[in-house]
Amino acid sequence: MNGAQSLMKTLADAGVEVCFSNPGTSEMHFVAALDDEPRMRAVLALFEGVATGAADGYARMADKPAATLLHLGCGLGNGLANLHNARKGKVPVVNIVGDHATYHVKYDAQLQSDIETVARNVSPGFVRTSKATAELGRDVAEAVRAAQGLPGQVATLILPADVSWGEGGVPHAPLPLPNVSPGPADVLATVSKLIDTGKSVALLLGGHALREPALLAAARIAAQRGIKVFAEVFPTRLERGAGLPVVERLAYMAELASLQLQGVEHLVLVDAKSPVSFFAYPGKKSDLVPEGCQVHVLASPAQDAAASLELLAKSLGADLARPVLQKPLRPEAPRGRLTAAKVCKAVGHFMPKDAILIDEGITSTLMLGVMTCGAPRHDLLTLTGGAIGQGLPNAVGAAIACPKRPVIALIGDGTAMYTIQALWTMARENLDVTAIIFNNASYSVLNVELERVGARQAGGKAQSQLTLGSPELNFARMAQGMGVHAVRTSTAEEFNKAFEYALAQPGPHLIEACVPESLNRNKRRVLPWMLKALPSLPPVLARAIKRKIAP
Repeated sequence: MNGAQSLMKTLADAGVEVCFSNPGTSEMHFVAALDDEPRMRAVLALFEGVATGAADGYARMADKPAATLLHLGCGLGNGLANLHNARKGKVPVVNIVGDHATYHVKYDAQLQSDIETVARNVSPGFVRTSKATAELGRDVAEAVRAAQGLPGQVATLILPADVSWGEGGVPHAPLPLPNVSPGPADVLATVSKLIDTGKSVALLLGGHALREPALLAAARIAAQRGIKVFAEVFPTRLERGAGLPVVERLAYMAELASLQLQGVEHLVLVDAKSPVSFFAYPGKKSDLVPEGCQVHVLASPAQDAAASLELLAKSLGADLARPVLQKPLRPEAPRGRLTAAKVCKAVGHFMPKDAILIDEGITSTLMLGVMTCGAPRHDLLTLTGGAIGQGLPNAVGAAIACPKRPVIALIGDGTAMYTIQALWTMARENLDVTAIIFNNASYSVLNVELERVGARQAGGKAQSQLTLGSPELNFARMAQGMGVHAVRTSTAEEFNKAFEYALAQPGPHLIEACVPESLNRNKRRVLPWMLKALPSLPPVLARAIKRKIAP
C-alpha cells in the first residue's frame, strides 16, 4: 500500500465519504487511489473555490467533514475565500493540498510556494506537512479529528508527492472526539439569577444553538420569562419555518443592529460571538454591545449549546413551558413586473417541505426572511464570512449531503460570477438544485456602502467600478453552455412558471431573474441620513423604520 492508498482508507474509515477535487500533477497518486476506495465519492470542480465552497456546504448539512483535494499553494490560494467562510462558520473541512516531492523543494520550481503560510489564514488550529509515508495515516486521522471536534474547523494536511507515492502506507483507525460538555455552571447560575430578578436579558444564538433542540429550549425560556432571543447576522445553518420557534436575526447594518439591542442590560452568548460592526465607518463605533451592557458566555463554540440552554430552562422552571412556534403562512403568488421582492415572495409561496435555502442574494434578498418565515420547515445557509462566491458551491455540497432534499440557492449577479463554474458540477452530478440569479446589472451592495462610508459623490470612473451592465451578463446562456436547464424571466408570471417547473423536474435548473436594484439611487441617498437619525427618533418609530429597511 502506498501513502495515497493509506490516506484514502483512513479518510473512509473515519466517515469521510466525499472528496471535492481540483487536482494537479502532484496529486496523481491520490487520484489513482480513488479507484481503490469504493466508499469515497469523487466530485470534480473546475475551480478550487467551487471545491472548497462545496465542502463547506456539504459539512453544514451532513454534520461531518468532506475532503478537498487542491493543487499546491496556488490551488489552495484559489480556494481561500470559501475556506475563510468555512472558518468563520466553524465548519469542519479536511483540506488535502498536494506539494512537490520533498527532495524537489530545494530547486524552487515554477509552482513552488510556502503552502503552510497560506494555509494558516484559514486553518489556524491545524496545519501539517506529512513527512513520511508510514506516518501519513496518523496525520490524516488527526486532521479529521481536528476538523470534526467542537468547534469545527478547517484542518489542512499538506501532502508531498513522494510521501503520497511512497510504499509502506499504514492506515490509521479513527481517533475519538473529545467529550463535549455544557458551559460553566457559575455562568448558568449568574444568568438564571439575572433573569429571575427581572433584568433586561437577551440571548444571542449562533452555530449549533440555531438547531431545533436549542431553539426550542431558548423559546421556552422566552415564552415564560419574556426575554429577547436573537440569532447572529449570518448563521452557518438556521432551522426555521412553520412549526419551529421564531428567532430574530441581528441586522447587517450596525445602526439597525444597535437599535435591536437597545436597552439590553445583559447579553448572553450561546455559541455566538459578541456582535461587532461588519466594517468600520467614520464616526461610528465598531462594538455593537450597548453602553453599560454586560456580556456573558453561557456556552462557547467548543461547548454543548443545546444542553446549556436546556439546563438554563430547567433552572428557571421553563423546561415545560410552551414555546411560541411559527404558524404556517405563505404569501400569495406575485404578479406583474418582476422585482427582487417578488422573487422572494414566489420562493415563500412555492417552497416545498424540507428545502435547503441558500441566501447569497445580498441586497436582493432583503425580503427573503419575512416571505419564507411561515413556509414549510427548511434549513437556511448564509454567507458566514462575507467573502462572496459561496452560494453556488454551497448548493453543490448541500445537494450531495442531502440528495432527497431540494436545494434553492438565491444568488446575486456579481457573486455568481465568482464561482459560476459550480453550474458545470451541478450538471455533471445531476444535482437537485434550483439556482436563482438576481440580474440587476450592479454591485448593488457596494453602491450602498459608497454612501454609508461617506465617500464623496462618485463620478463616472468610480461608478464604472460598481455596475455590471456593459456588456450585459446573460446567465441563462452561460448555464445552458454548462449543461444546466435555464430560463430568463422578467415578469412574475414567467418566474412562477419557471420555478414551479424547476421544483417538479429532477436535476439542476437556473432561473435568471432580471430585476431592478432593490435599493435604487434615491433610496441609497436617503439611507445614510435615515440611519443617522434613528437614535434620536421615538423607539416605536425607529423600530418601524428598521422593519421597513430590513424586516
